[in-house]
Amino acid sequence: MPPLSRLRLRLLVVSLLTVSFLGALDHTIVSTSLATIAGELGALEHMGWVVVGYTLASTVLLPVIGKLGDMVGPRAVFVTSLVVFLAASLACGFAQTLPWLIVARVLQGMSSAGLQLMSQTIIAQVTSPRERPRHMAVIGAAFPIAILVGPVLGGLITDFWGWQWVFWVNIPIGVAALALALVAVPRIPPGVQRRFDVAGAMSFTAALVAIVLAASWMSDPQLRTATIVALAAALLSLAAFVLAEMRAEEPIVPLRFLTNRTIAVGLALSTIIGVGLFSITAYLPTYVQMAYQTTATVSGLVPIATVFGMLLSNLASGFLASRSGHYRIYPVIGTALGAVGLTAMALLPAGLPLGVPMIVMFVVGIGTGAFMSLIVAVVQSAAPRSATGAITATVNIVRQVGATVTTAVIGGVVGFGVAALLPAGLDATALTPQFVQASDPALQVEVAGIYHEVFAPVFGALAIAYAVGFVVAILMPRGRLSDEHDVVPSTESVTA
Repeated sequence: MPPLSRLRLRLLVVSLLTVSFLGALDHTIVSTSLATIAGELGALEHMGWVVVGYTLASTVLLPVIGKLGDMVGPRAVFVTSLVVFLAASLACGFAQTLPWLIVARVLQGMSSAGLQLMSQTIIAQVTSPRERPRHMAVIGAAFPIAILVGPVLGGLITDFWGWQWVFWVNIPIGVAALALALVAVPRIPPGVQRRFDVAGAMSFTAALVAIVLAASWMSDPQLRTATIVALAAALLSLAAFVLAEMRAEEPIVPLRFLTNRTIAVGLALSTIIGVGLFSITAYLPTYVQMAYQTTATVSGLVPIATVFGMLLSNLASGFLASRSGHYRIYPVIGTALGAVGLTAMALLPAGLPLGVPMIVMFVVGIGTGAFMSLIVAVVQSAAPRSATGAITATVNIVRQVGATVTTAVIGGVVGFGVAALLPAGLDATALTPQFVQASDPALQVEVAGIYHEVFAPVFGALAIAYAVGFVVAILMPRGRLSDEHDVVPSTESVTA
């Protein structure tokens, strides 16, 4: 691709950022409206599938959509995904039953995967490796911003407009983004048209569905048999997938690129992000409410501090890496900060002011954001342009699966640990923050100590994950991002 003009590149970045934000927002905006939706549709026991269906669909289709982007061109997949996303958003708002809403959410998740992947793929195709981190950081800012504003925005819309507008708000913004995309997104020539890897796509989808279901069911004792069956199905499907990829002419997940040390290290670091931080953010408010005896509103300050740190360092590292071309230092420093911060969280004594964990988790967010988007740009630059979509999908897959599985494991550990340590006669299922705060001071102190005792090893284990990431980051080959738009990277690093 020849370089775009500065104006068209800016329009392109605005369009991709808007669309990426819409996709990321739909992960977070629905959370505060779930109770209202479930109540009006009369299906409280199944409301979790409104979120699970979206996440599952957006995860399992990543490799398929990435490969389609390489085969037919990212512009076609991007525009199609945006149109489907808007149609699914419209259908969600008109849902009269929960199955209707879940099906529409699955379509939203499928199209969201296309928006996320193709945004990163398009940037990779129209920029040089040196320019890429800066633009990737801007687009990557959509995720932390969505985490910050999504729950609050969802609550306001539900209270004043109705839950349907949580989905319909996508329509005017998405239509404007679509009009801009049709002008700004260039027609990028597709790769060589070859046979699609059907066996790999089917086995990979089956494996991911089984893994996500097993992770979701793991903490429920009544679903223990189903969890074992899902894990067995996942192992069989993964074996079939590896076999299919070894035989495929054009695999959807290019395993052969793992011989490139830059790509292998990048994928490992992307996994660390999912395992080490994305998994714990869902539990931070509960931990703060119970261990620090705060309200639900105040408990949100700790994850907000984490995400704000992530946002700042994500933008800073992207712009600095584009200016100098050097990238190795950022994951090294970032993983070190993550390991130190999570170790501090594990060692913090009970009874400290809330500002202390806020500062510590802000440091963890700074560390994670330092290589969150940058590592995507580095891995893309180390792979052939003809495989940009597939390799971008792989980076996102390992992060998403790592976060999903670790989130389920943490949920099981916390649930089992708290129930085992509670005093006799106190039901763990009835242990809400409101109940504890209304109890006598002695029980409040005891529950705070229990949650601190249960979460300390969790933070410690996540700190070990970041320490492993630090070692991996040191193993990343030294290199410098190229200024050339059409460069074939070396087998080990990205050089000028």
